[in-house]
Parts: sequence; C-alpha cells; structure tokens
Amino acid sequence: MSPRAIGPYVIEERLAAGGMAEVFVATRLGPHGFSKRVALKRILPQFARDPEFVAMFIEEARLVGKLAHPNIVQVFDFGEANGELYLTMELVDGSNINLLLRAVAARQESVPVDVALHIAVQMAQALHHAHRLRDDDGALLSIVHRDVSPANVLLTSTGHVKLADFGIATVRERTRLTEDGHVRGKLGYMSPEQVTGKPLDSKSDVFAISTVLTELLLGEPLFAGGSELDVLVRIRDVSPAVLEARRAELPPDVTSLLLQGLSRRSSERPSAGAFADACAEIMRRRSMGHGPDRLAALLVRLGLVTAPAGRRDSLIPRASEEALQHSIGADTATEALLDGFGPSSPAIYAFGDGAAGELLDYPRLVEAITSGSVHGGSVITKEGVSHLATDLPELTRFLSSPGLHWRPDELDEGLAQPVDPIELVREVWRIVESRQTGVLHLWDEARRKKIYFHEGRPEFAASTDRSERLGEFLVAHDHCLRMEIEMGLALLARYGGRLGDALIGLGVLRPIDLFGAIRQQVRSRILECFRWTEGSWCFLSGERSHEESFAIGYEPETLLWDAVAQIPSSHLAPGLSSLHLRRVALVAAPLRQLSVFAIPERWARLIAELDGSRPLGAVLAGAELADPNSLEQVQRAIVFALVAGLIEPTD
Repeated sequence: MSPRAIGPYVIEERLAAGGMAEVFVATRLGPHGFSKRVALKRILPQFARDPEFVAMFIEEARLVGKLAHPNIVQVFDFGEANGELYLTMELVDGSNINLLLRAVAARQESVPVDVALHIAVQMAQALHHAHRLRDDDGALLSIVHRDVSPANVLLTSTGHVKLADFGIATVRERTRLTEDGHVRGKLGYMSPEQVTGKPLDSKSDVFAISTVLTELLLGEPLFAGGSELDVLVRIRDVSPAVLEARRAELPPDVTSLLLQGLSRRSSERPSAGAFADACAEIMRRRSMGHGPDRLAALLVRLGLVTAPAGRRDSLIPRASEEALQHSIGADTATEALLDGFGPSSPAIYAFGDGAAGELLDYPRLVEAITSGSVHGGSVITKEGVSHLATDLPELTRFLSSPGLHWRPDELDEGLAQPVDPIELVREVWRIVESRQTGVLHLWDEARRKKIYFHEGRPEFAASTDRSERLGEFLVAHDHCLRMEIEMGLALLARYGGRLGDALIGLGVLRPIDLFGAIRQQVRSRILECFRWTEGSWCFLSGERSHEESFAIGYEPETLLWDAVAQIPSSHLAPGLSSLHLRRVALVAAPLRQLSVFAIPERWARLIAELDGSRPLGAVLAGAELADPNSLEQVQRAIVFALVAGLIEPTD
C-alpha cells in the first residue's frame, strides 16, 4: 500500500514502478491554501539500503537539478524522509511522441510537417541547453542525454515539448559510471558510435533527434525490422532504407537536414543548436507558424488530451504514467513489455512458515531456486495461498531443467571423491579425452557447482555462488551497471526468467555482446572449480542440463592449460612429491603431440628435454637454482605434461 505521505508531500496514487524506483502523484500543501501537484520519485523500498542504488539516485538528482529550461521536465525538490531519498518533478499534463505516433497510425494519418518540425525545434533547444551547461567553475559539463526516444519526448496539452529522463546521461564529472563504452539507450534510436561502444559526444543526441524526426514525418521507424542485431547493424552502417525509399514524400530542404543529422561521422552532423535553427528557418521560409497551437489542436483531435475548457484530471495520470515509466528506466522500445506493467505491485511470495516466512519478489524467488534454497518440494505462499513450488507455472522452467535447480537427491554420495586440484584437472581431462557426456558435481559445506559436458565439451555450468551469477558477472566485468541489472530483473517474468533476454529488450546489451559475456561467464565458472582445495566431487555419466547452450569456443588444449594455471601454488609441490625420486621422460607415442598445445616456448623446451636421465626432484632443484622465481611455472608445466600424457615415469 502506498504511504500517505513522503516528507511534506501527500501521496495521491502510484503511477508506475520500474527497475529501481517508483513514481507517485503527490501534492505539496502550504499555508493559505497553497498546493502543488508533482510527480514524486523514490527508490523502491527493497533497494533503498543499497549504497550503489542510492549513489546512482543522488547522481541523477544532481544532474537533473542543474538543468533549467522550458523544454526540459523541471525538477522541484530533492530530499530525504525516514531515511529514504525522493525526487519531485513537474507532472506533465499531456502525451508523448510514442502515443502520438500510435494514434496517427491507427487513423492512417501522418503528423503534419510543421508540427513535426515544431517538435524537433523544441527537442533540439532542450538538448542545446544541456550540451552547453557548465559547472560552478565555468567548466563545460559535456552532458549527453543518450536516450532521446519517442517516449521520452513529452507533449503538453498546450502544444509545448518537454524532454524527460536524463537518468542515463553521460556527464564529464561522472567518469566512473559512464566511461565504460557500453551500449545504453532505446533500440532503434541510438547513434552509430553508441551501438559500437565508442565514446559519445553531443552529436550522438543530434543523430537521435534526426531519427525521431524522420519517424514523425514518415510514420514508421527509421531502422526497424528484423532482429535486434539487424537493427544495430543498420544503425552502425547508417542504412536508412525507409528514408531513401520515401524521400520523395518530404520537402528537399527537410530531407537535406535529416541526412546531415544522420551522418555516419559525428563531426559532420550539426550541433543541437544549429539543428534547431535549421528547423526554425525551414518553418520561417515556408510560413509555418503557430507551432504550439497546431500541436495542441492535433493532440485534442486525436483524443490524447482534452481541450483546456473541458480538461479532465483523469487524463493527467494517463499521460504521465507512460512518460514517467521511462524516467525510471522501464523499457519502451517494445510496447508489449509494458502491457499490464503499471501501478500494481509485482507478485510477492513467501518461502517458509506461511506469512511469517521470508518475503521474495519473483526475481529473488528465481535466485533462491538457482542457489539451492528452494526446490520442487518447497512450499511457497503466493497471495495468501500455499503451493508446492512445482505447482506454480511461473517456476516450471527452473524446476523442470536439471541445470537450473538443485535436487536434494541428485548427488550419489557413494561416488564422492575428496577434492584435490591436480586430481580434479586429471578427471576433467579424462572426460574431455574420452568424449564423455555427463555432469561433474562439486560441493562443500557452503556451495555447490555442476559442469555439464556433451561428448567431452563443456557446455553449461551452474553455481550457487552469488558472485558467479550472470548479473553479478556482468556488473563485475563492466558490461552493465547494477541499476541496469535490477531493471532487467524487474522484467524477468516477461522474458521467461532469462535475464540476458531482458537486458537485450531494455537496450542495455547488444545480442552479440551478451553472447560474448555468457561465453566468458561459463569459462569463469569452469575454471573456478580448479581453485577448490576442499570439498567433494563426483561425475555422473549421461546427465544433460536440458538448458539452451552454445559452443563456448573452448578447445581441449586451451582448457587444460587454463585449468592447470588455476591450481593454487601451495598444491603444486605436494602434488609432485611422489615423483621426486623417479625419472620422467617423454611418452613415445602420446595421443596428442606437444606441438598442438599452445604453451610458452620455454615450457615446451623444458618438457621436450625430459629424457629420463634425472629424477624429477633433481629437475625441479636445478630449475630453482637457476631462477627461484620460475619454480612455480616449471611445476605447472610438469603437472600439465603429466595430465596431458606427454611425459611419464620411466622407473
């Protein structure tokens, strides 16, 4: 239930909830009958104590608080109440470009050229202000909006334009958060440099303005069609097929301006201020006046707003809800994602002793399954009714896939072997060499891991270690911000529980980047097991994960060397101690020749020189005497050669 008040603001209703925040219609009451309705945004309660979320929220407030322009949604206040931060902003009475485009399409109409140019002028003026903003010392802040898309351009009932959602903007002073080169923004409205992860400047926003203006004029997206990857490739190559095919429908001067704004090289695009001036000049030359009145009349005729004399308060939440969902990071590139994702709270589950059990939202419940806390026989309470976890349809995917959950009975304790890093490397190499299909289980008192192999190739790895989950991996390796992971988790149910798909839908990751990140994550999960020094393991032949998987590009020879490199140094000498008095030499006819392994040349020479003339202890002592710092690497090279079957004891 919404709180009755947050600080000095009385809450009327909740408009929207997104990945990290929720937005309310609120009223600030003052003396002598003063009142003002605002949009109040606060961090969702479950994230209010997360230092990173709080820092991001403060950064957003600091940035938008510096922007003061009639075409930018105004921020009124930033405060704290009961330990929670909130931000209040202008509650816009009107609509947005996204709804305008849908309305004209439904009537098989088009947006008049003068109205489209009027909107573009005010969009560009808003960005020109942001691009030129300076700090208190007079230094340019270098703000880039990065998310200029139809739903973020609000249209007031009086025919004016308000640019919203500077929440993911790049600004010079926020280097830690933005100098990562990753793609963020709505799919289809990004610049070529944005989709390729290159540094952005203000001209990236000009490309986005040009994209939106083209869609207003032609009634269809400029780069849409096909898969997400197809769209991103068209943007990268600046292939505006829609504009080229229909350029005869537009005035030549308008087409010329659009092509300048859509230049592949950012240096060849006009500034936002110059773009605004060019649009205004076209309107002047063509005697296109009364822009606000024309836009307001169009919005009234399309039923997006009502005429001022007959204005209904119920229209305010309608216009604001969709707009404010975007100011808190919800996905709008695909409208289907927002169907039903409005003011209502997400389902809350209880795991444990009925209502007194641990409260979990859907993403946290999925996390509990994949971490082993919840299994098919667990009792879950949903909306006051208790169910077996297997009876909840939204959990079917996770509980029916062996690779995603942890059954109490899935381990064969009779086959358990104590963990020894070198023996574990040897077992994995046996699986690879014999082209086995099955699952390697590892467990100790605190964690569990399983690695699935298909015909000797690792294809899927699962872990109860929180640090190894996909979201944590993406944040730790600078693929995403923490806030963006939480946005993806908020939409998890709409993507069948697949976080990667949600992040692509949000425009946070490109498909090709997600593919590469998952390959890295699977490799990382596999290699981490060779650092275990205690616990148990067993291999169950024939088991499959039944999870969608793809080749991770791990050649056996590379896997073996990487595995040996993970063995803790403290286990190398003990692992070789039983061979110290024995002579070792090259195997006459190994299954794989030394030349197929990509190892350092020095180690290849060392292995090749093992001719059985000296005990292994003497070889190691000689290496330590020659260079004490190299002993560990010599030990690893010998372990590698022993496991690979390249050398063997001769006595």
